[in-house]
Amino acid sequence: MVVATPTPLLRRGNNKKKTAAFGVPIIDLSDDKSIASEMIVKACEDYGFFKVVNHGVPKKVIARMEREAADFFSRPVSEKGRAGPAAPFGYGSKNIGFNGDKGDLEYILLEANPLSLTQRAKSFSNDPSTFSSVTNDYLSGVRKLSCDILELVAEGLWIEDNSIFSKLISNSHNDSCFRVNHYPPFIAPNNDEDELNNNHWDLSSNPSKSKVGFGEHTDPQILTILRSNDVSGLQIYTHDGFWIPVPPDPNEFFVFVGDSFQALTNGRFTSVRHRVVSINSWKSRMSMMYFAAPPLDAWISAPPQINNVITSNIYRPFKWGDFKQIVYSLRLADSRLDYFKNHTQS
Repeated sequence: MVVATPTPLLRRGNNKKKTAAFGVPIIDLSDDKSIASEMIVKACEDYGFFKVVNHGVPKKVIARMEREAADFFSRPVSEKGRAGPAAPFGYGSKNIGFNGDKGDLEYILLEANPLSLTQRAKSFSNDPSTFSSVTNDYLSGVRKLSCDILELVAEGLWIEDNSIFSKLISNSHNDSCFRVNHYPPFIAPNNDEDELNNNHWDLSSNPSKSKVGFGEHTDPQILTILRSNDVSGLQIYTHDGFWIPVPPDPNEFFVFVGDSFQALTNGRFTSVRHRVVSINSWKSRMSMMYFAAPPLDAWISAPPQINNVITSNIYRPFKWGDFKQIVYSLRLADSRLDYFKNHTQS
């Protein structure tokens, strides 16, 4: 089902608020496959973003991962620093990427494969075997969830081989990664909670009463599977020019279409632009993201069934590794896919 809840929206570059009925698309994965696949495709087309319920990842697996991450972030700065700097993997703080982007957060970034996790676990935990076991259990759950979603997408797009997308991330050489972001508590000046709650989606109205936790960007991979605690801050940017606050839900997962999926569907899906704004809260926000990516040498190219519907090839075929190099060379907010557009299209 899709639930629509009236939410105040703010158009980019405009301080006038507009109220509209918007609801985060909610996909129940226990529904009939044909219904779920149709709804996922629509959500990917309309928003590039949706929430899944009855996702099959055990609550205890999620809770154990959250405890491991919370334990790490609660340590002294000097101790956490031994796991960094993130280049790109490891522990990082404030600096995001290599091109001057900054955010009000600290984070860990890990390769999503058992060998790498085993090697790095001793930097993140006093009990490395437990840390790697817990993290692998979590990644196994969200990887399966990603594959299930991608197979439903293929079915909804009437592609005969429903594994055409999922096999890119189930491949043993996949380049998927795992990130945990920790945003410190933010108390507004004078603790004017009502005013802040009314304006936290508008960064321009009063910059002193909000902070950019993570600047606007799209994710370069195929899919992102996000789970956060109960502290808000996530916002998505809609196709019609609104920033929309997304109510947190610590029991479910949010799914983002990434740049690579936009290319794989020849622009039928659009990667969703999003950001995190630190708002008035005595509690820190923590989010966990699984970025589902193909092997470095995998080609990103829309299958013929999609190109038969959309006659012009918007993007030329490219390897994920080549795209990843471009990603690392640009700022967060840059549009990376522009470098791979097929300028010869009619």
